[in-house]
Amino acid sequence: MTTDIDLYDPDVYQRAMPYDWFSHLREHDPVHWQEVPGQPGYWALTRHEDVVHVSRHPELFSSYRGTSMLPEQDEEGLARNRMIMLNQDPPEHTRHRRLVNRGFTPRAIGHLEKHITEICDGLIDEVAARGEADFVTDIAAQLPLYVICELLGVPPEDRCKIFAWSNALVGFDDPEYAQERMSSMGALYAYAGEQAAKRRRDPRDDLITTLLEPDADGEELGPGEFEMFVLMLAVAGNETTRNAASGGMLALIEHPDQWARLVNDEVPAGTAAEEIVRWVSPIIQFRRTAQADTEIRGQRIAEGEKVVVYYPAANRDPRVFTGPGAFDLGRDPNPHVGFGGGGPHFCLGAHLARMELAVLFRALAARMPDIRPAGEVRRLRSNFINGIKEMPVRFTAA
Repeated sequence: MTTDIDLYDPDVYQRAMPYDWFSHLREHDPVHWQEVPGQPGYWALTRHEDVVHVSRHPELFSSYRGTSMLPEQDEEGLARNRMIMLNQDPPEHTRHRRLVNRGFTPRAIGHLEKHITEICDGLIDEVAARGEADFVTDIAAQLPLYVICELLGVPPEDRCKIFAWSNALVGFDDPEYAQERMSSMGALYAYAGEQAAKRRRDPRDDLITTLLEPDADGEELGPGEFEMFVLMLAVAGNETTRNAASGGMLALIEHPDQWARLVNDEVPAGTAAEEIVRWVSPIIQFRRTAQADTEIRGQRIAEGEKVVVYYPAANRDPRVFTGPGAFDLGRDPNPHVGFGGGGPHFCLGAHLARMELAVLFRALAARMPDIRPAGEVRRLRSNFINGIKEMPVRFTAA
């Protein structure tokens, strides 16, 4: 069976998450060599313990040497990508994260809860009278987009542009978006530069101004670092929350007993949000590169070889989770790796994402208790993002 497994093929994930394959590999081949047509293969890790180990040891498994499974780039492309925190190792990553973390502290995010509630209510208001909606485009995609644009201080009329650019950036394996990836990257980079120039002339009370200011030690983001951070934020802060919300709503529709628990206020929304992230695992994988010859579970891994951690597989590891195949909104404890496996690259916006999901599902349970499917669900063709492109729903019009 192992020889028939292809974790690289994006078509696999467009059909469904390959949980049977993940289960087989966890038990029989947890450090699995995956061939890739036309380029070097990689080691695929599916156990929770190994995902955490790789995540917490950047001295052994480098992000600087590549987090993407795309074909290797030229030096100019690598240099540009290495300005993004996701593609950095300590100490460079430590410095960069310290500078941008100022806008994402729990205290800073805590002030947003009231406004996020207002955004969720507004989104529901826009579709309530229709009695039907595309849950992805009308609700799930709009929430994180509005929040990020509010944080950055982006004008409302520019939201649709950022939405289109972020779609193209993560949908590089999907024919619907692939042609626009490079132009979208350049457009978003240029847009971030324009906004930075405006804030330098006219500072405001927003995230852009905060990130452009020197920190307490006088350090500041270098040329191009702010623009690359906005690129990362448009993907990591937008697409992941969007797909956790979409996948979470689909899971709740498919598990009406759990939806009833939320509607009847039987479980805290925050606890439910954690289980939604575990269940959906909106990011499928991240790559690291071995810094030196090493071993995982007795399997020799050579310096320079790719190591890819699979979050959906780790999040259903029976060694860590009781009944991992059960969707349980009250699951506690819930040591999922949906925000990463710990270490320096743990999700910067995890606290914000948790809040957005908790507020959204609390509002949906209160105002759309009879939400139900109204058509075919269309999934994204991607081996990186566990995404849904369309999900028609119906509910009682208000």
